[in-house]
Amino acid sequence: MIHSSDEFFHPVSGMEVPRFAGIPTFMRLPNLGLDHQRINEVEMGIIGVPWDAGTTNRPGPRHGPRQLRDYSTMIRRINPATGIDPFALVNCADLGDADINPADLLDSMQRIEDFYNKVIALGIAPMSAGGDHLISLPVLRALAKDHPIGMIHFDAHTDLYDSYFDGYKYTHGTPFRRAIEEGLLDPERVVQIGIRGTMYDGEDIEWGRSQGVTIIPIEEYFARGAKDVMAAARNIVGDGDTYCSFDIDFIDPAYAPGTGTPEIGGPTSFQAQELIRLMDGINLVGADLVEVSPPFDPSGGTGWLGVSIMFEIMCVLARSISAKWKGPQVANS
Repeated sequence: MIHSSDEFFHPVSGMEVPRFAGIPTFMRLPNLGLDHQRINEVEMGIIGVPWDAGTTNRPGPRHGPRQLRDYSTMIRRINPATGIDPFALVNCADLGDADINPADLLDSMQRIEDFYNKVIALGIAPMSAGGDHLISLPVLRALAKDHPIGMIHFDAHTDLYDSYFDGYKYTHGTPFRRAIEEGLLDPERVVQIGIRGTMYDGEDIEWGRSQGVTIIPIEEYFARGAKDVMAAARNIVGDGDTYCSFDIDFIDPAYAPGTGTPEIGGPTSFQAQELIRLMDGINLVGADLVEVSPPFDPSGGTGWLGVSIMFEIMCVLARSISAKWKGPQVANS
């Protein structure tokens, strides 16, 4: 991996080209195929996964990556709260969309895994935009191929269900059960924050806790506060490789209505930002933002919120990547 301060890997400034002009890419970064001559210089790759075959009720997240790309042209390069400029820390690029087959769920998961295998082999940390939450499973199959990793998971739902409709194992409600069963996630290093909403039977929560997963319901989060909850999360995941998965339905539907399975009583958009910023210093190796469904949000506010959360995660991920070649960094207080 070659880190470069070359302007090639910097976002196009709105001071140079209006943000409503040009072909949209994630964060106005260069769009590179995996065979591009400079692909070996990329340290963080932003990838779309336009696929929602795991959706069990209201489809639409397949359209999320395209909307998120468009709205990401509104993102400027510096985080005002943390001072982090992720594009100065690491070489970032839009790597396009993972391969998918809209007519075959299992084939799509294999195509996605194959795409991410190539990304990981190149030494690129993936920041993914879904798509429904089942996309996390093939990503983890590539990312955790050699050893189980930890995860900080922001969501209204555990996604630890066993099956739907008489034994069907692959939906957006099952990815992390499969990931634990397959040895991709170390359940004792998995923290789920924000769980709420009506339940079928509670078996998913019981199973998760029996495996060692730390599940923090929304009531506990509000009672303890962000700093205490994230201090506990940091202690649980420790220094090992950790993934961040952020379902947009973690945020209250008053702020993020454009999602397939909204649950009331969630955090505000600012509280979500606060939680992500408190991950600074964790050894992140990849992340995703999923379940943005444009058909359920004509105003586009959910897409804008989603890509803003992506930027917050990118700031933390960039710090983690740069720490690996610059040495340990002091996390923001």
